[in-house]
Amino acid sequence: MESTPALLTDRAAVVTGGASGIGRAIAHRFAEAGADVVVADIREDPREGGMPTHDRIREETDREARFVECDVRNPDAIERAVAAADDWGGVDVLVNNAGVFLKRDLRETTEDEFDHVMATNVKSTFFGAQAAAERMVPAGEGSIVNVSSTAGLYGVGDYIAYCASKGATRLLTYALADALGPHGVRANVVHPGVVETEMTRADSEVVDTPAGDSFRDRIPLGAFGRPDDVAAAALFLASDLAGYVTGESLVVDGGVHSTG
Repeated sequence: MESTPALLTDRAAVVTGGASGIGRAIAHRFAEAGADVVVADIREDPREGGMPTHDRIREETDREARFVECDVRNPDAIERAVAAADDWGGVDVLVNNAGVFLKRDLRETTEDEFDHVMATNVKSTFFGAQAAAERMVPAGEGSIVNVSSTAGLYGVGDYIAYCASKGATRLLTYALADALGPHGVRANVVHPGVVETEMTRADSEVVDTPAGDSFRDRIPLGAFGRPDDVAAAALFLASDLAGYVTGESLVVDGGVHSTG
C-alpha cells in the first residue's frame, strides 16, 4: 500500500463498525493519515480474522486507538463511543459505517427484520450525527462521513429493506449538510458498490459465487472493490482536501452505476 499523506494530523476520529471490513480499512487509513481513532463496534475481533483494529493501529502507526463496544441501535451507546474521543480534544471526524444486510423477499420480511435493518443502518446514523454535532457545532468545524451503498441509489427487489435504509442514509446526509453547514460542519456520503468483505461473501453472497462473477463482468474497471478503495474516498471527504464539499454523494463502484 502506498503511504498516506498526513491529511488528518492530530485529529480525532470515531468509526462505527470499525472492527471489520470497510470500517477496519477506514480506521487504519485515518490513523496513517495522522488521526487518533475510536473503533466503535459490537464485536472486537475482525470478521476476516487477524489482530483487532485498535491493536493493529497502535502497532503499525504512531497514533492512539481504542475500542469501544457499541451497539449502534442504542443512542446511549453511540454517545459513549463519540465521547471516547473527548480525551483527545473531541471528535473531529465521525464515520457512520456500521450496517447490516438483509436479503429477503418483500412478502416474507417481518416487522422485526425491517426494524433491525432501519435501526442499524439509519437510526444509528442519525444519532451518531447528533452526538457528533453536539461537539462539532461549538467548535465551528468537523466532518461527518456516512457510508451508504449503491443500493441507496437504485432499487433491488431482492433486498428492499436494505435499499430503503441506504436511500434514507443518502437523504439524511443531504439534510445534515443543510443543517450543519452554517456551523462549519460538513456531511457527505460514500456509496460503495460490491466490495470484497465478509459481508459480501457470507451475508449478501455475491463474492465468490456464479452470480457475483456475472456481475463483476459488468464492472467497467473489471474487478470488485477493496475496503481500501472506500477508505481512500472516506479520507478525502474527511480531510481539508474536501473543505468545500458537503451534501455530496461519492460513488465507489468501478463505474457500474454510471454505465448501467
